[in-house]
Amino acid sequence: MNRYKKTRWLVVLGAVLVQICLGSIYTWSLFNQPLIDKFGWDQSAIVLTFSITVAMFAFSTIFAGKLQNKIGPKKVAILGGLLLGIGLILSSKATSLIELYIYFGVIGGTGVGTAYVAPLTTCIKWFPDKRGFITGIAVSSFGLGSLIFKSLVLDLILTKGVSQTFLYLGVINLILIVLGAQTLSTPPTDYETTGVTEGVESNSKDSTSTQMISTKQFYLLWIVYFFGCISGLLIIGLAQDIGIDLVKLTPRTAASAITVIALFNAGGRLAWGVVSDKIGRKTSLLIIYLTTSIAMAIMSTITMNTVIFFVSVSMIALSFGGLVTVVPAITADYYGVKNIASNYGVVFQAFGIAAIAGPIIATNFGLNNSFLIAAALSIFSMIITIFIKPPFALSR
Repeated sequence: MNRYKKTRWLVVLGAVLVQICLGSIYTWSLFNQPLIDKFGWDQSAIVLTFSITVAMFAFSTIFAGKLQNKIGPKKVAILGGLLLGIGLILSSKATSLIELYIYFGVIGGTGVGTAYVAPLTTCIKWFPDKRGFITGIAVSSFGLGSLIFKSLVLDLILTKGVSQTFLYLGVINLILIVLGAQTLSTPPTDYETTGVTEGVESNSKDSTSTQMISTKQFYLLWIVYFFGCISGLLIIGLAQDIGIDLVKLTPRTAASAITVIALFNAGGRLAWGVVSDKIGRKTSLLIIYLTTSIAMAIMSTITMNTVIFFVSVSMIALSFGGLVTVVPAITADYYGVKNIASNYGVVFQAFGIAAIAGPIIATNFGLNNSFLIAAALSIFSMIITIFIKPPFALSR
């Protein structure tokens, strides 16, 4: 493994660049008002664009994973970068909501999902000894993308207008993702890939997606991932509204919750990756769900002031960041690294469906009741996690 040290860190460098660019889609909220001002479209109709994007993001990971097994991560990441770039460039020409849905939502979202799996799963293959840590680096880079692109997007909207901003973002993302993809390669056949982190349960069999979905552990893992993502995405998507409606903060102060969440989300992805390597994935998930349930219970039962609000959303963001880090790692632990791209693509559908379920729950039950539901789901996830065990023979 020693002679490949430089190679595997070059892979990480390219993966980080790709993930940061993909994370730029989480700046979408910055486009809402400028699009309203320019076209006079209804806000809820504009927001639907992002929902379509997330849904296509999650759905396309299934096919991207299967494609990666055939043509390799480099070509898949390049394809994703081209789709995202083209989708954004076409969005600059959109003059109707349908066009925006197709260009940004369908084409752009498919591009994100296509490219997302490649850097993440390739890094896991190169670092069998530090799966949690390296997964944390990959997914935290995605989380930081919105922060890194935030100032650029705001400046472009102010100086170039909202439509031209799509054009510039498309060109930037296309070039940088294709550049980052050049380092993505699978380990050679003589590379040691059987090592696992001490204390982490792992199986000794590489499973296909068909074999994976035939095990009960897959369904248990999918359910707890789905429930956990509901809690995290609910807060991420409604943080500003919660601050204004329930805490009575000014719009400016409430908006700062978005930055706080982004920082704790990214920090949680990296920190929990390291921690899960040390104390194990299951123990990490139990702590993550316990923290989430406590924070959600606080938000639903206590009259929040500014401090309680920011502490609570920080706890949830930190835990959510950990969840999206630990689950890819535990998928590799349980079902091997050979088919991790296609396997995690199937598991990741829980994320996409949760992105739709969260807003539906909030709309039908109200914010306070939604928090209680999320707390209950987190507690239920803790109970399920206790019974999740590797499906095949263990290796250490």
